[in-house]
Amino acid sequence: MDAKIFVRERRKVDEKEKAPRFNVVAVIGSNFKIYATHMRKKELEEVAKAANAELIFLANDKDGSGCTCND
Repeated sequence: MDAKIFVRERRKVDEKEKAPRFNVVAVIGSNFKIYATHMRKKELEEVAKAANAELIFLANDKDGSGCTCND
């Protein structure tokens, strides 16, 4: 698995909403394109499995500031 798909949780979607909860941030090391930006976890897992890619979930800040650092 040399391809990687980076995703993070969307900020404006609650747990109980039926909207897709994840944003695709980047794809590295592959020659395929993802046309949807908001996807469900199950959809991401299926795409990663079919593309033989690793799925990486990025840390998400809780206050919406955009910074996940510990400063």
